[in-house]
Order: sequence, then structure tokens, then C-alpha cells
Amino acid sequence: MTDTPSTAEASHFAAIHAATLTLDTHVDVAWPSMADPATRTGRRVDFPKMREGGLKAVVFIAYVPQGPLSEAGHAAAGARAEAMLQAIAATAGAEPMRRRLCTTPDALEACHAAGELGVLLGVENGYAMGEDLSRLARWRELGAIYLTLTHDGHNALSDSARPRADLGDMPSRHGGLSQLGRAAIAEMNRIGLIVDVSHVARSGMMQAAELSRTPIVATHTCCRALRDHPRNLDDEQLEMLRAVGGLAQITAVPSFLCKPGPDGTTRATLSDYADHVDHAVRRIGIDHVGLSSDFDGGGGFTGWEDASKTAAVSAELLRRGYGPRELTLLWSGNFLRVWRAALRAAG
Repeated sequence: MTDTPSTAEASHFAAIHAATLTLDTHVDVAWPSMADPATRTGRRVDFPKMREGGLKAVVFIAYVPQGPLSEAGHAAAGARAEAMLQAIAATAGAEPMRRRLCTTPDALEACHAAGELGVLLGVENGYAMGEDLSRLARWRELGAIYLTLTHDGHNALSDSARPRADLGDMPSRHGGLSQLGRAAIAEMNRIGLIVDVSHVARSGMMQAAELSRTPIVATHTCCRALRDHPRNLDDEQLEMLRAVGGLAQITAVPSFLCKPGPDGTTRATLSDYADHVDHAVRRIGIDHVGLSSDFDGGGGFTGWEDASKTAAVSAELLRRGYGPRELTLLWSGNFLRVWRAALRAAG
């Protein structure tokens, strides 16, 4: 991290941050007892913390953990995902601060212009789809904008970057995407759901990039060149994202950013985070990199502990030479481009 900025410089950075549409593309929520985010909670993200940190919008996640590949397991996962989407959407409202459910890029930009907080929805883990492709359109109707194809553990759509031995996973189940996974990507393209390849095995990620008619996104990832972790993208994967117009959203999970210390604890900092942003930008260009936290799903480190500290991320990037235009691209502009591409291709 560079030297502490002067008062004038800090004020300048704060003004740029305040004007920027800051979008965090991946934040988890508690389930089944989801605390009311309109009040200050013990979670890393709630609406008061967003206001305090100048975080304008968040993709809140209907996350489903991997379970048995059975009819009952799929049914329970699907029901959970839909209940979560409905519950998250219901957090939009007017008191004590205005929040708007945003299901299109235009709606998000209008929300920002009105000074309201944006609530966006995503589904994490195609396990919730089971073998029923019609669920994808249902999620889109409920407001979801993307689906993360896998989580930890192989599912019916794709191999995962982190197989689950406790679920009986071998290193690979499908050799990347399954035939159902390929059909799911085609359906996602048809209905305008963004394909998220976070958690997906390298083979499946590369296949998804080649198959999808719209740019794919890794909504919460880091750079394997800086931290050799199975959840991170290597330089060839980053270059594939650039080749298809896609996006790598650098995330705030400490174990993805740096190695643990001798005591086994990972002590990531804001500087480590910005190093990953810098690497991705140098490797594939500013148009293919974004920012996310994975707050309440493992994200958070010294300097960006919760949503109330979001301005510090902008300040660090501005100190490193990124300007207002580049900051906007990283926080939301690039994601909006990919989102619009997904919607244009639908139908």
C-alpha cells in the first residue's frame, strides 16, 4: 500500500468514490433465518453498512450447498433457492432508506441516479436446478441475473474446482461440463441469465467459455499466478475470458489472495487485493476485470472488513493510478456490459 494520502487527496478520492456506481457482484445471506438487512446487523453487509461505505448495489446470493445427486436432494435444493430469491427480493423497500430491486442494467443505473440502493439477485450452485431446465426461467422471472454453475462438489451440470470426497467425488465426474450442463448454458443464453464460472473446474470453465453465446463471468475469483489455489484462475483462463469478452471479478476471500502464515492463518490485506486486480488488468486489460467481496461467504480482510469500509478499496486503486473511468469500469461498467450482452442475446 502506498503512503497515507494527504487530506486534499483523500477528499478527492472520496468524491470520486461517491460518484461511482459501486456494485459488489457476490454477497451471501444468512439462511434460513435471514436477518433484516434494513437494520444494522452482525453481518458484513446490510443496508446501513452499504450507505456508510458508499456501496451502491449488491448481488445477494441464493446459495445452495452441494448435496446428494438424487431426486429428493434436487427438489430440496430447488425449493431453497426459490425461497431465498423471494426473501431477498422482499428486502427492497422505502424505510429506513430506499432500496430497489433491479433486474436490468437500465434499472440499476436509474436506481443509482435516484440515490437509492440496488438489490440484485443471483443463484449459486446449479445443483438447485437438478435435471429440470425449466427452473432457470423461473429464477429469471423471480429476478435472478446469473447462475453459478457449481459450488464445492461436482453436480449434474459440471465438475467443480474443489471435489468433495465426503460426497464420494472423484477428481472428475464429467470431464468438465455434462451434456445437461451444456443444455443449461444454452437455456441460460436463451433467457438472459449470465453464466458464472466461479467454482467450476478448469475444464468446465474453458468449455463454458467456448460454448456460451454470451460472455461468461467469474463473479468471485482471484489470480492463480499470485496465489496457487484451485478456486483461482490461471493466466490462460484469464486470457480465455478476454477472448470471449468475459470478466474476472477479483474477490476478497483471504485464502484466495495469499498463502497462510506459519500458524495456518491467512492474513490478507487491501494491498494483496489490489495486487490481484493489478495482475488481472495487466494480463487481460481493464475491460475484463471487476470487483467483488464474497462477504458473508468467506470474504473480508484487513482494510475491507465489511461493506462500511468499501471506500477504502476505491482509494487504494486510485492511489495506484486508476482514474475515475477505470474505477467505474472495475466497480460496475464491465459487469453492466456483460449483463447487457446477455439480455440482447436472449430470445
